[in-house]
Amino acid sequence: MYDSTCGAAASGQCGKSQPDGDGPPPREPPPAPLERDYSGFDIVKATQYGAFGRVKELVEAGWDVNQPDHETVTLLHWAAINNRREIMQYLLSKGAAVDAIGGELQSTPLHWATRQGHLEATVLLMRAGADPSIRDAEGCASLHLAAQFGHTAVVAYLVARGVNPDEPDAGGMTPLMWASWKVSAVDPGRLLLTLGASPRPADRAHGNTALHWAILARNTTAISTLILYGDASLDVPNLRGATPLAMLEANSESLWVGAKVSDKIKEHALAANRKNLFRRLTYDKKFRWWCVVVMPFVAFYLTGLVLEMDALYLIKGFLLVCFYALMHFVSNLLFDDDLKNILPLSVYLATKMWFYITWAVFVASAVSVWATLLFVVSSGALWYTFIRSWRSDPGIITASRQDKFRTIIELSESSRGGFEPSRFCSACLVRRPLRSKHCSVCNRCVAKFDHHCPWVGNCIGAKNHQYFIGFLVSLLVMCGWMLWGGVEYFLAECPSGAGTPLETVQDWAQCNAWLAWVMLNAVFHLFWVTVLTCCQLYLVVCLGMTTNEQLNRGRYRHFQSRGGRSPFSRGPLHNCADFFGLRLCGLLAPRARDWAAPADDDDDDSEPMLRQRHHVV
Repeated sequence: MYDSTCGAAASGQCGKSQPDGDGPPPREPPPAPLERDYSGFDIVKATQYGAFGRVKELVEAGWDVNQPDHETVTLLHWAAINNRREIMQYLLSKGAAVDAIGGELQSTPLHWATRQGHLEATVLLMRAGADPSIRDAEGCASLHLAAQFGHTAVVAYLVARGVNPDEPDAGGMTPLMWASWKVSAVDPGRLLLTLGASPRPADRAHGNTALHWAILARNTTAISTLILYGDASLDVPNLRGATPLAMLEANSESLWVGAKVSDKIKEHALAANRKNLFRRLTYDKKFRWWCVVVMPFVAFYLTGLVLEMDALYLIKGFLLVCFYALMHFVSNLLFDDDLKNILPLSVYLATKMWFYITWAVFVASAVSVWATLLFVVSSGALWYTFIRSWRSDPGIITASRQDKFRTIIELSESSRGGFEPSRFCSACLVRRPLRSKHCSVCNRCVAKFDHHCPWVGNCIGAKNHQYFIGFLVSLLVMCGWMLWGGVEYFLAECPSGAGTPLETVQDWAQCNAWLAWVMLNAVFHLFWVTVLTCCQLYLVVCLGMTTNEQLNRGRYRHFQSRGGRSPFSRGPLHNCADFFGLRLCGLLAPRARDWAAPADDDDDDSEPMLRQRHHVV
């Protein structure tokens, strides 16, 4: 009864007519497919197969649309379970009871539609006044059925239409419990948490929370989702006295829940253990955070001290290898993925601090006061652009709870229908503007997303991309200034005899190993920052696209339609004017666009619409 039948197509050879001239013979249109004959179907079978004409014929002949079949199932039930939208609209217009009860489970048409995950049928029934709170013979309402079978879009629509995400069924099972017990995917569990569902309620029969049910089902995805996204409690006992923490520890060999969840479980388990101070520290959040912040500062300093030692280079190398091996061991012991994400930012801050100290201690005495003043001024520009890149809003797309519900309803009820990833973010529950992307590191959508930069610890997007370019240029100036100051110091304080450049560098390293170490870092920074700056300017000015678009342009239809070229590019000069807001005394007219504004529902990817969305300022 769930299958739809397609008409059989006739095949045959088309006759060829002789042309009057020398051109190719005209091509005849293919024969129309033969339509299936539904005239012998009864009304139930016609409804199941979607034979709208036959259903209409029988109803107009006098058939009662609310007449149940021998299974006490109405026509609207059969239309809903098979997602026959046209027939559903017709039956409802003829007075079909939207909340008719039928079948072995005493279900409504809405129960049947949600169980099958038919969003269109669910929308039609809800707009016709269907009651989603009605429970079937098993005590489940429509939201419980949608959650059990993992129909995320239906769950989102029902909650947006006012269904309580924590509504229990007859046994006290909430939709989140059913999703944790039955569904191995991240959604709809994550979706329910985002929509406000709580992981704390317990069912009446066993006293289990959603996390208990996920552990019993060995559903590692649900366990991770509840702990990381829902902050589910590990200490709530069920009626048998078993806590989620005890159940996880008992199943530790058979459950793989990922490094983040494992760290959180161990951290929680050791929080109350006051006997082993070292183990408690290794899982203390503040202690580990300070370790990841302080370690680069200490590592830079200790490396310089080792290089300044009066010992053979072989011994120095051995000590450095041992030291960095120890750091690698400690970082693997203490740092999780979140802490490792902030390590590059800490490395950057440590490097700059030692640059300033080195300039003050060594270089300032070898150069003029004006050179030091210019170094300070360039550093001021660097810190301004760095802080704006680091702490400012990159263009985060936010929405209130009501806005999210409104978006879900609009997308569900739109003619295009559905939650396409290019138009809707299932993690943030917001409509995706053009050129936006969800950052997996920050777990948020960013307008005109370029990339997530670990060196500034922030996403680079529509509102801080200019500052990021300024930060790169300022960092280039500072590194170049540091190298110039170091050379001036060595020429003044460590004169060497005539020799090859390599011999000169060796003499300088022996004269002041610390300054040589700092200059080596400046050279390294100068290299990678130069490469990154050139890539950024090439993408922005020459190609008119972001880093994300350059890497993933094959996934975006507005790039595919132009052979991979950017539909936003107006040529290098105008691209530069658009990005930096340059006018050149009125010679250029930069175009502005609020990239965080939602895109139009229709023609999101059409080139004419892209042109219309820009306006000259």
